[in-house]
Amino acid sequence: MLDPLSPLKSGQGKFLTGLVGRDILASRSPWLHEHEADALGVRLVYSMFDFAACGWAQDALPRLLGAAKMAGFAGLNITHPYKQAVIPHLDGLSEGARRIGAVNTVMFIDGQMIGHNTDVTGFAESLQSGLPSAELAHVVQIGAGGAGSATSHALLDLGVSELTIFDKDSERLSALVEKLTHDFGGARVRAGGDLIAALARADGIVNATPLGMLNYPGSAVPAECLKPNHWVADIVYFPLETELLRDAKRRGCRTLDGSGMVVHQAAAAFEIFTDLRADRQRMLKSFIDFVSTPQVKAA
Repeated sequence: MLDPLSPLKSGQGKFLTGLVGRDILASRSPWLHEHEADALGVRLVYSMFDFAACGWAQDALPRLLGAAKMAGFAGLNITHPYKQAVIPHLDGLSEGARRIGAVNTVMFIDGQMIGHNTDVTGFAESLQSGLPSAELAHVVQIGAGGAGSATSHALLDLGVSELTIFDKDSERLSALVEKLTHDFGGARVRAGGDLIAALARADGIVNATPLGMLNYPGSAVPAECLKPNHWVADIVYFPLETELLRDAKRRGCRTLDGSGMVVHQAAAAFEIFTDLRADRQRMLKSFIDFVSTPQVKAA
């Protein structure tokens, strides 16, 4: 029987929150949320609900949501692979989550479970601050899942002229391209067929897949296809330097790791959970300090 929340009690002045996903035990989200709460003088507990570690199947998702609501949680973050699977179990969606078709934050309010998406602004803010002069004529994105939906919307919002998307799941790819075509026009978005050819004429490359995570080793892009004129962004943040980013640096590319996106999206989620203003620069410094410690590097 699923009872992951039994040790936790809702208390006055305490925010109960957490992260739902698979293979997420290396996530830095608990550190980000709890330390920002400490800095603001409030108590926040951030728990991990790793379906892989607990041996849960996806059908446990609605039961977990219901248990969290009953326990008095302020909300939950949702990550791979449940950003789209969670939607049918919610009572409503924010305008942004509905537009994107993916949820990374669930807010419990007035007995309702409302889905939000903070990934779009998180990635956009990271790209603008981390690669402020990035050429946006043609960008290749690998990944058409929940994270890929968010990054593709962010890229097109930022003015990418041509976005070519690849994904091994052809149905998922077609669905995202159809949605983006409806929102932005068919001239700016296409489903990729030949990755090597697309990379040859790309300005930027975005990895929006789990490839590069500790439990998903590898790279979404062949190293030999990376050229010095490319900028390369990876949404993965554990580890901070993925195989893709190491290859890109060796070949002279400008790179953007996942720290900026995770901090900006976490700050927005924190504000949804607590109704308090998060200090993004403080959270970024906290995050970098944490992942730079020898203990974390060895983890």
